[in-house]
Amino acid sequence: MTDISIQAADGGSFSAYVAKPAQGSQARGPAPAIVVIQEIFGVNQVMRDLCDGFAAQGYLAVCPDLFWRQQPGIQLTDKTQEEWNRAFELLNGMDQDKAVDDLKATLAWARQSPDSNGKAGSVGYCLGGRLAFMMATRSDSDANVSYYGVMLDTLTGEVPNIKKPLLMHIAEQDKFVPPEARDKVLAAVKGNPNVTAHVYPGVNHAFARVGGEHYDQQTADLANGRTAAFFKQHLG
Repeated sequence: MTDISIQAADGGSFSAYVAKPAQGSQARGPAPAIVVIQEIFGVNQVMRDLCDGFAAQGYLAVCPDLFWRQQPGIQLTDKTQEEWNRAFELLNGMDQDKAVDDLKATLAWARQSPDSNGKAGSVGYCLGGRLAFMMATRSDSDANVSYYGVMLDTLTGEVPNIKKPLLMHIAEQDKFVPPEARDKVLAAVKGNPNVTAHVYPGVNHAFARVGGEHYDQQTADLANGRTAAFFKQHLG
């Protein structure tokens, strides 16, 4: 596990946390890669733990710092109102189109890594869930997973661009996604055979964030199991 530097398409560079495949999987040679996309709290311990988890499953996992254009190295938690306020400031100050460009640069880095076999997907949570959806519509990522993506109803016009498998985990009681917005998204993706969307009854936003206020282990285990099977099928 280490931090590396990746060149941005428009100049400059940003850091990314990298977790290499578990030792036992290296005997099989280079591994598929997964770009892990941050929540609004930066590349914090939650994201690093997620990367370590994917590495334990045999993937090269890399989580880029998408707030670097505002302030590099942000690592917030969800435990104080002050941190929430700063997280929303960073969200509102983000140029999401450039963030997708940074994710594409990360995807390219991952594919070219000597630890990678060239196959690469993405998985994102919260803000990252939105950006993973945008990776499905705007990049050549081989497979993408979106956990409780926010503001997806503003992206429904891009659904026809989804040519590779996309798995969506949607919280029925998501406090950041009104029911009408959720229904608009579900209606939009219904006709695209590359999209699989699961709605999880009775759970709130960030149900899979370990230690979070709305963490629901049973639902998280179900969603994470589906994610593992999805990546095994499409990246394995």
